[in-house]
Amino acid sequence: MLNGRLALVTGANGFVGSHVTEALLAYGAEVHVLVRPTSSGVLNNLQHLRDRLFIHRADITDKHSVLQVLKRVATAAQRPPVIFHLAAQSHVGESWHRPYETIAVNTLGTVNLLQSVVDLGLEIFRFDTAGSSEEFGNLHPELRTSYRFGSDGGLILDAASPVNPQSVYGTSKLAADFLTRNYHAAYGIPALVTRMFNNYGPRQGSRFVTGTIITQALRREYVELGYVAAKRDFCFVNDGAAGHIHATLFGIPGNVYVYGYGENISIEDWYRMIIRIGQEEGYWKDRELRLNESQRGRVGASEVQELRVDFSKLQSIAGWQPSFSWEEGLRRTIRWYAENPDRWSCGVDWR
Repeated sequence: MLNGRLALVTGANGFVGSHVTEALLAYGAEVHVLVRPTSSGVLNNLQHLRDRLFIHRADITDKHSVLQVLKRVATAAQRPPVIFHLAAQSHVGESWHRPYETIAVNTLGTVNLLQSVVDLGLEIFRFDTAGSSEEFGNLHPELRTSYRFGSDGGLILDAASPVNPQSVYGTSKLAADFLTRNYHAAYGIPALVTRMFNNYGPRQGSRFVTGTIITQALRREYVELGYVAAKRDFCFVNDGAAGHIHATLFGIPGNVYVYGYGENISIEDWYRMIIRIGQEEGYWKDRELRLNESQRGRVGASEVQELRVDFSKLQSIAGWQPSFSWEEGLRRTIRWYAENPDRWSCGVDWR
């Protein structure tokens, strides 16, 4: 299905985007990437793939530049191309500091891409809009009977669960989600939505919780975190990239597909697992945990308390399931941060 087919990846130089790009190349796709123009032109996450890619520089918030990229894609494609739309401002906390940029990139950028497909009459095979588990937010009390709960009483989320985002980021992704399905209904674009739960792995920015724990542990005797009782369903990025591809190729247009590890863990226990594995691998000795919710917690009452996914819908249509245990995923992740300090040392938000 992918061998020789043109695949366009937006946000390809990002964390998940670079792994999706890598996987597509392994499947034999002709990969075109839409990346944000920068004065330096540096593509850190794509450097090792650069000679195998067709690179298009465009601002996803600029309709004209998006249209020009899709014109070139239309000319190059021998068969209907597949589009993986992963370009986003992806940091929840940062969305409160840059709300206008977050809405512009995540929501307007999605409209620009979809409308350009319509304007060009571009025939495409599939279109994947990357959503987020943050769209679910917290349990809505008035809709409690619409939720599912496990035998342990914990919340279980699937594609039919109510959405209740708690941040600018979550709301911007939900808007992109609905717009994608709107364009499918109105224009027949074969588009669907994927909501990957909390990703982690090599190349992720050090501001995200897994990276910030590891980089602090590598550099100092203590790790400072905010609220640590929240529970997350962590999915290793290689599994996440495979999920995007499986859902896009085998999913039904107009549908939403959710996936992750299928279990959750508190941030405190995630921290303890990381410290234990890092000790076993010889990267550090024991580390002290210091809590600082006022500086490192989410804004106001916007914390999402519990995320855990039921990925059976995707598994039933595509056979997808996670192949990396948390332990193996963390070993690979810690190793990457330890071996590549130049990739994160200037980007930490701790001192």
